[in-house]
Order: sequence, then C-alpha cells, then structure tokens
Amino acid sequence: MSLRAWSLLLVLSGTIFLEGIDVAMLAVAVPTLRADLGLGTGTAAWVMSAYVLGYAGFTLLGGRAADLLGRRRMLLGWLTVFLLFSGLGGLADEGWTLILARFVTGVAAAFMTPAALSIITTSYEEGPQRNKALLVFAGTAAGGFSLGLVIGGLLTQLGWRWVFFAPVLLAAAILVAAIVLIPKEPRPARVKGGFDLGGSLTAAGAMLLLAYGIVRLEHGFAGLQVTVAALAAGLLLSGAFVAVERRAATPLVRLGILRKASLVRADLGALLFVGSFFGFQFMATLYLQELRGWSSLQTALALLVMGVDAVLAPTLTPRLVARFGNARVILGGFVLAVASYALFLPVGPDWSYAAMFPTLFLTGLAFALAYGPLTIAGTDGIAEEEQGLASGLLTTATQFGSAVGIAAVTAVYGLAGGGLDGFRAALLVPLAMVALGALITATGVREGAAGSATGSGRKDLVQDVPVATDAATKVTV
Repeated sequence: MSLRAWSLLLVLSGTIFLEGIDVAMLAVAVPTLRADLGLGTGTAAWVMSAYVLGYAGFTLLGGRAADLLGRRRMLLGWLTVFLLFSGLGGLADEGWTLILARFVTGVAAAFMTPAALSIITTSYEEGPQRNKALLVFAGTAAGGFSLGLVIGGLLTQLGWRWVFFAPVLLAAAILVAAIVLIPKEPRPARVKGGFDLGGSLTAAGAMLLLAYGIVRLEHGFAGLQVTVAALAAGLLLSGAFVAVERRAATPLVRLGILRKASLVRADLGALLFVGSFFGFQFMATLYLQELRGWSSLQTALALLVMGVDAVLAPTLTPRLVARFGNARVILGGFVLAVASYALFLPVGPDWSYAAMFPTLFLTGLAFALAYGPLTIAGTDGIAEEEQGLASGLLTTATQFGSAVGIAAVTAVYGLAGGGLDGFRAALLVPLAMVALGALITATGVREGAAGSATGSGRKDLVQDVPVATDAATKVTV
C-alpha cells in the first residue's frame, strides 16, 4: 500500500489500540485506586462494569450513526469525548465520578470503534487489500490489550491516576493525526422518513438492560431477582425493537441484513471466541495473583506472551487466509483454542511458568488466527451504506461476548467454592464456548466445500457480493 494508505490505517488502528490499552491498564490499577480512595467492593466493581454497560449498550446505535451522520464526524467527535472523560477519571476523588467517567468513556468507544472500522471497510478495496487492513486493525486491538497490562502495571507504580492521563495523551495525538489524514466526507443525505428514534431508544434500552443482567451474573444467587428482571426486561425491549424496525420507514437496523448467514455466523463466532478469551484471561489473572501471590506487574509480564497475536495477525494470518480461506483459518483458531484451554485444566497449585507457557502461547496464536478473519467475514459483502451497521453488529457481539465470558467464569468460580477447584470448574466455560464456536464455524467450511463442488469455487466464509463504492473516496493503494 502507499504511504498515505498506511498512515490512514495506522491512525484508525490507533483508535482500537487506545480502547484496548485503556481497558487493560484500568484492570491492573483497580485494586490500587480502590485502596487509595477507600472504595467498597461494589463501587470498585462498577468502575469496571460501567464501561462495559456504556460500550455494549450503545454500539449498535453507534455503528448505524456512522452510516447516517458521517463516519469521520462520529470518529472525531466521540474521540474528543473519550479524551475528556478519561481526563475526568484521572481527576476523580469519589467513586461516583469514576463510574460516570467510565460509563461515558464506554459510550464514546461505542460510537468511535464502529466508525473507525467502517472507514477501513469503505476506504480500502474489498479483497486482499481490505483483508490486510482489517488484520492489521485486529492485531493492533490485541496488542493494545496485551501491552496495556504491562504498561498499566508500570504506571500504577507511579500513581493510578496516570492510568487515566496516559490515554488522554494518546487520544490527543490520534485526534490530531485523524483530523489531518482522514479525508473529509460529503454531508450525508437527509434520511427520508426521519431518524428512527423509536428504534434507537428501544435498541439502547434493550442493550443496556441485557448488558446489566449479564454483568450481574457474576454475583451468582445474590440479588438473583434483579438479574432475572433485568434480563427479562431486556428481552421484552428487544422484541419491541424488532416490532418497531418492521414498521419503520428507515429502520435503525434493516432486519434483512440478519438473513446473511456469513454475517450471523461471524458475529456469533466473535461473541464466543472473545468471550472465551476474556474469561480465560480473567481466571488466569485470578490464579496468578490470588492463588499464587504474584504481583500485578509479574502477572502482566507472564501474560504478555499472549500478545503474540499482535505480531502474527498482520503477518502470518493474511498468508493463511489467502491460501485456505477465512472459514478454515477461523476454524483452525477455534480448534487451537480448544486444545489450549484443555491443556490448562489440570493446573496445579505450584505449576511452573514453563508448564503454563504452552497454553498462554497457543491462546495468543488462536486469537491471531480467529479474530481478524472473523472481522473480515462480519463485514465482507456488505453494501457500503451499511458498513457502519455491520461494524456495529460485530462490535456489539464482541462486547457482549466479553461480558458473558467474564460473568460466567466468575459465577462458576463462586458456585464451585473458589480456590483451585473453583478455577478448574470455571475454566470449563471458555472451553465450552470455543467448542461451540468451532461447531458453528464448521458449518461455514461445509458450505464453502459444497459451493466449490457445485462450481462456485468459493473457499471463503462469505459469498461474493458486489459492494457499492465511490471511487473518489478510496485510498490510493
């Protein structure tokens, strides 16, 4: 690609790197800030959960807003909000201020991330160049989270407030570069029939309630009535959302897009894979810190090997996709993850790092094989005017996956009585998630094989669908 194409890609990838490093650094710093501000256990938990609620609750709306209101406009505007509220978190002296800052930061990420992803899918020609760009984007996301664990451990030594101020500096640099490098876009045409306000309200309400219910699952039977009520209300609002969309002249979500099997399969696969990854990482951190007594920095350095995906995703994965197709590479990632988590099941109270290393390395390798191609499959073959929607659906799936994975392993860990037995029981959750994901992905491989047998010649996860593009908006490559 040209220098300009690479520069644009690095700026857009910087947004997902920012999101990943922000979450990882805070995860390491929570115990310290809790002690410094004298926060209760519940308040400290909500400092983390508020971000998930904001992100998962508004990602679907954020993706469609990028299509309707302008992708560049949404990215720059919400990146500014992200910057400001990260700074607010660093200045906070009370728990409620931190919770507010994290919630709004999550909302900002919900609009910012789908906008960045849809700019990539509409700026690079569909095919090898777009695939390469998406794999770089995916590898950068993983690298941000992996590096964030280490950087968060180092910054926490200086003071937990730097965990909030560092993203402010990074966001400011990305914002300046984005203003310069992202081409200005024409003002989007006025939506005929008006904006789908009813769909927006019911979608946001449903996503918030479902995310809240999922987050509460980690409390087990404590407050079970509230958890069930939140999930039930979320499902009811989801039904109302579908009813509204069927009648809307210009729906927030064109329900017909969900008839595309490859998109649904990719979104389900992303939910299960990301959920298993975060669930395993959460339990590995718990094992090292609480059962083994390792420091936060020692734990972060131990888990750093999982960041191998940041190197392999843009280098090895494109070659594998070109040779074997998306479906087979994704399936390989799922199968590798099954083996990886299974290797950790017999973990003991005094395992050496050498005994843990194969699982940690294979988990990172599996992420490199699966996550990027899932991103390609979730946006491939979608018309340009719906790329934001497809990106929003994919990002929503990944956010709900992370919430489900962490909540499920926490609940199982508690129900099993904690300790080493609880850890082994909880580890069955990510193992089951990737096993189910492998079965779902295998259907795509079979469909691809059937298509080849009938002369279609496809070895990919998706069908070839022409994408409407405006050549003037494409990056020169």
